[in-house]
Formats: sequence, C-alpha cells, structure tokens
Amino acid sequence: MLKERAELFAPIAAWRKQLDGLADAEVFAEMAAEGDADAAAEASAKLDEVEAALAQMELQRKLGGEHDAGNAIVTLHPGAGGTEAQDWAEMLLRMYLRWAERHGFKAALIDIQPGEGAGIKSATITVEGPYAFGYLHAEAGIHRLVRISPFDSNARRHTSFASIFVYPEIEEDVEVEINEADLRVDTYRSSGAGGQHVNKTDSAVRLTHLPTGIVVACQNERSQHKNKSMAMKILRARLYELEQEKQREKMAELNKTKKDIAWGSQIRSYVLHPYRMVKDHRTGVEVGNADAVLDGDLDQFIEAYLQVQAA
Repeated sequence: MLKERAELFAPIAAWRKQLDGLADAEVFAEMAAEGDADAAAEASAKLDEVEAALAQMELQRKLGGEHDAGNAIVTLHPGAGGTEAQDWAEMLLRMYLRWAERHGFKAALIDIQPGEGAGIKSATITVEGPYAFGYLHAEAGIHRLVRISPFDSNARRHTSFASIFVYPEIEEDVEVEINEADLRVDTYRSSGAGGQHVNKTDSAVRLTHLPTGIVVACQNERSQHKNKSMAMKILRARLYELEQEKQREKMAELNKTKKDIAWGSQIRSYVLHPYRMVKDHRTGVEVGNADAVLDGDLDQFIEAYLQVQAA
C-alpha cells in the first residue's frame, strides 16, 4: 500500500515542484524588470531547469508498460571473437553501471564469469530505481564495436559484438509457479575478491530450470541462502517474461529479437577508428563524443527510441 501510494504521489509532487519553480522564475523576472541584472540570469536558469524537468516528466508519462516503472535485470554476453568480444562486453558492463550511477539508481552485480585473459564471458546486474526497466529495455539488442584491437600485435582494426537482454524484476507476490523438481541446484565457490569465507565455502548458486533450459547464477552474497534467494528472483522474472510472451502469442517475435550476435543484427554501432562516432540504427541518432557515451551518457539514445515507440 505504501509503495503504491508513493508511486501515485510521485508525479503530483514533481508537478508541484515545477509550479514552485515557475513561481520563483516569475519573482526573479520582476526583480530583473526593476534593473537587477543578476536576477535576469536567475530567472533564465530557473526556466531552463523547469523545462528540463517537464521534458523528463513527459518521457516518463510515455512509459506506461506494465513493468516500466519497476526495476530491471540486465544480462550481457559477448559474441564470437574470443578475448576481443569479451573485452567489449566488459566495456558495456561498465557503461551501464556508470549510466545507473548518473541517474542515482542502485546497481548490483549479481553474477559475472571472467573471460580468458581479459573481459567477461557473461554478467548479470540488477538496476533499482524509478522507471529503470522502462528506460533500459530500450537498450536490449546487439551492440557493435569497431576499433584498433589492443590485443592484436599488428594493430589491425577489429569488429566485435555483444548482446544485452533486459527483464523486469518481478515482485514476490506475482504468481509464477516453480516446481522444485524442475530445478537443478549447483553450488560452487565464488570467483574474485571476497575474503576467506567466500574462497573456502560453496556460497555461489547456479539454478537450472530443466523444462525451459534457463540457467541463472548468483555469487555476490556471502551466504548461500541469499544467493539462492536472488537467483530464484531472477529465474522468476525470466519465467514470467517467457510466459507473458506465450500468452501474447509473440514467441516468434521474441525469437526475432534474439538474433545472432553478429553483423547485420546490431541496434547500435560504436566506432572508435578511423573516426569516433556512436550511431543508433533504429532512430538514426548519432553522437561524435564516443568516450562520453561509453562513460554512461546514453539518455539521448534511450529518449529517441522511446519517442519513436510512443509515436
């Protein structure tokens, strides 16, 4: 009840805040009319602030999907190409963690499988915050990188691919039946830092849902019980998503979105050589500052995609 109340009051509170901002701008404008030069600058700054906030509110209003307002579960996988592709997947992981940080979202690394030599073989993160799923589902697809490979002694140009899948985090009270007999539970020792406890105990958990073949893993908690609980939450989300697709008779469409992680199926290209540019192939948005994008500046791509979807 409290959560539902907070969701209902949030847009009202935001609207009132913008009305207060406009009132402040009006006061500064009156002061400017009386010859206060500093007040004119303050009025202009207030109006810019309100305009940006209203644009954000308008965008959120278009996120009307069943789970758009909730949290997101993001999985990353490199395409073919060994170390080069695995390094690209790790760059994307950093990009989304930085994007979450910019927005004040809470991001947690749930599972990561290090690559051989560099990069990652796979990673799963949860992103908690208002409309996290609504924004991040715009990023689902194949991402392509073109650069001079740091792993090629001949300094040749390489093209790498990685896939991003985004699922909504399903609340505990949503009915998703999981039969314990359909699960295979494997425990193993967590990789990476964590102290003696993680290195000496099988605290990491991997769940395999035998009827669907879905595999989820969690190793970020010290306790096996907590890791299993988080893995079950992710499995519930993935099963719910699968069931929704079946109910809507869109399994064929779902399979189309999960294309080969290769040339011709990318949603966005990141070119670092011979020029620097990031282009979204769905909306045509291009940005010359590739470094800023890789540092988490994704909003213009996400907003353009959501505008197209809304239209």
